[in-house]
Amino acid sequence: MFIDIKGEIIMEERGKKIIEACLKVNSKNPIDIFNNIAQQDFVRIHGPEHHILDGASLLTAFYNAGGDIDLEKSLNELMKRGLQMPGATCGLWGVCGAVSSIGAALSIIDGTTPLSADGSWGKHMEFTSKALYSLSQVGGPRCCKRDAFLSFQDAIQYINANYDVELQNAQIKCSFSEKNEQCIKNKCPFYKKKKIAFICVHNSCRSQIAEALGKHLASDIFESYSAGTEIKPQINQDAVRIMKELYGIDMEQTQYSKLITDIPDPDEAISMGCNVECPFIGRAFDDNWGLEDPTGRSDEEFKIVIKEIENRILQLRNKLI
Repeated sequence: MFIDIKGEIIMEERGKKIIEACLKVNSKNPIDIFNNIAQQDFVRIHGPEHHILDGASLLTAFYNAGGDIDLEKSLNELMKRGLQMPGATCGLWGVCGAVSSIGAALSIIDGTTPLSADGSWGKHMEFTSKALYSLSQVGGPRCCKRDAFLSFQDAIQYINANYDVELQNAQIKCSFSEKNEQCIKNKCPFYKKKKIAFICVHNSCRSQIAEALGKHLASDIFESYSAGTEIKPQINQDAVRIMKELYGIDMEQTQYSKLITDIPDPDEAISMGCNVECPFIGRAFDDNWGLEDPTGRSDEEFKIVIKEIENRILQLRNKLI
């Protein structure tokens, strides 16, 4: 393996490993191909190896879907072109390397040159301008993974509309966020929202209110769930009535009493308040809001607890932005 003076794998070696990996897969989904290879140690979270990887993933999916190309020859040509693209072109030149890489892949598929008069020259320009616009709408700072995902979305549409092949697509949820110090989190369309579980013993009152207000006030930031260690046949009817009065939310339309095993594994579990003892959920709670149970109390006492839950939801939302 060839190492540079900084102790890192040189770009050509990274490119060769990307090509080797592409030649071993049979997926028709360029996003899946990209995701699997990008997890390898020869692909950094950011770096000009993406100028090879992105186009290579598209070429591989195109070939696997029945595209008429010599895959190994095409990948080697793409690597040759990708190695000519300097790093940081997105910030220094105003042109993202992910888009350029996919544009190079389209050029290889069609055999396009600067002198081509068959329409492919202009169509590739149209594609790259659309893809760059998609990136511009999200904004910086750069993320080589996000920029690749955005470019693939436009590329899959382009390929399926212009060639006699059908590339597969899938919903994208980024798994690289924790490795990216500049991740824009919820501003990124591919950021995986945290799952927040609100827990109390019977999942009939406070936790149901928290789930409803989480969905109402913070669904753009996190996913809200509620559960208990025991269940009730219905949600607390005073809670249902007062939530309709205050927010126009009918909890009985979309919610019901659930056990912890009925919801997805949460990223954070929040106890509503333990009073005598906290319910056992098989793991430690991330927070305990210490809320009084308003069951059987006056409407005013109910509203005080609901307002406290609203404030806590907004604080949690601001923390996770």
